[in-house]
Amino acid sequence: MSPDAIAWSAPDARGISTAVLGKANASSLRGRRLLRALRVQPADTEVWPTVWRRLAAQWLKSAPGADTRLQWDSLLRKAGAEGANTALALYEDLLAHGQIEAEEVRDRGGWMLKRLRFTDPAALRRHLGLPEPDADLRAWQLRRDTLDYADADLAAAARDLDSCAPKTALARADLLDALARWRDAGPDAAAPRAGTRRDFSLFARGDTKAITDADWTWLEERFDLAADGIVAHAPIMLLRATFTARTHNGSLDLGALPAFIGLPPAAVSAMVKIEPAPRCWRLVENRTVFDRLATKLPADEALVWLPGYPPGWWSKAMCHLLRLGPAPAFIACDPDPDGIAIAMLAGSAWQALGLPWAPDRMDADALERLPARRDLSMRDLALLDRLERETLPPALIALAAAMRSSGQKGEQEGLF
Repeated sequence: MSPDAIAWSAPDARGISTAVLGKANASSLRGRRLLRALRVQPADTEVWPTVWRRLAAQWLKSAPGADTRLQWDSLLRKAGAEGANTALALYEDLLAHGQIEAEEVRDRGGWMLKRLRFTDPAALRRHLGLPEPDADLRAWQLRRDTLDYADADLAAAARDLDSCAPKTALARADLLDALARWRDAGPDAAAPRAGTRRDFSLFARGDTKAITDADWTWLEERFDLAADGIVAHAPIMLLRATFTARTHNGSLDLGALPAFIGLPPAAVSAMVKIEPAPRCWRLVENRTVFDRLATKLPADEALVWLPGYPPGWWSKAMCHLLRLGPAPAFIACDPDPDGIAIAMLAGSAWQALGLPWAPDRMDADALERLPARRDLSMRDLALLDRLERETLPPALIALAAAMRSSGQKGEQEGLF
């Protein structure tokens, strides 16, 4: 209510004016009145105790404009059980400086403070160095129009940001920008950077721990981070083989080990010779299947775990091994659209060297033999549309057709 629209009394000794509201007599139990210092003065915020500044910030969050009336009981709750005296002291200071207008009601015990409003909350927020309550919303509305990504997954994630709180949307938009730069920073468009999550956090926000668990979960739900070369820990290539790997500084006899081994990419790239070369390479996507096959692998074969969509570091290491030991490949992935896409990406290393490769247990019969299958999603169908425009091996053509006709997909665990 504008102070010009009501009749205010002359200020009392404290400088506070009073205005009776409505037709009820101020002395009746239905009496209501406003209190306000009509002479507005800047609050002495520089000498306020820290607890006052903190409490004022909480109150001002609930007052976007001068027309917002705040319930006194609610403001007291913000102060906490032991903060009532602090709240009253802050109230008196704000009232004396004309920063608030108070509304009181009369009951049998006298006048009781009912609600208040800040006369110019935006000015007080500026004085305290506080942001406006809708500042994040305005910033997000401006930021949203700048999001433009060539990659479909980045564009889809950007559209989803409207479902987040504005502050969260702003932070996650920065992560999308960082992921786009991360992809562009690779040696070429098809080979993104590679590193741990801490590496990406440092790249995106200048701090190895600046991305929250909630934001990591959000990223995982929308992106194949491994395909972008972002892994939880330093990358390790898992393989089972019996050859001896020779380097300039010595050799490692893999056949002397009773199980598979994990080698970092640097260890693989240090190899200059492997002997004897395997008769064939077997690539397996499912980790459980890999563990199972590693215990019974023929001595003349080599088994490598394919960690989903092959990240850049894995592809580089696999190509190096393949140049040292050229041999055909059998690639086993889930009988689903992603499995076809992963097998094609992995098999491109063999194609580049003119070596044969074939899908293993990835055909229509394999899908039919599975004891359990799941329905294809809309994303699966869209991926099938793209894959069917590529040149696929006959087995994968048959698998894609079987999935299309049945509307189902499966997992390779049931095939080994």
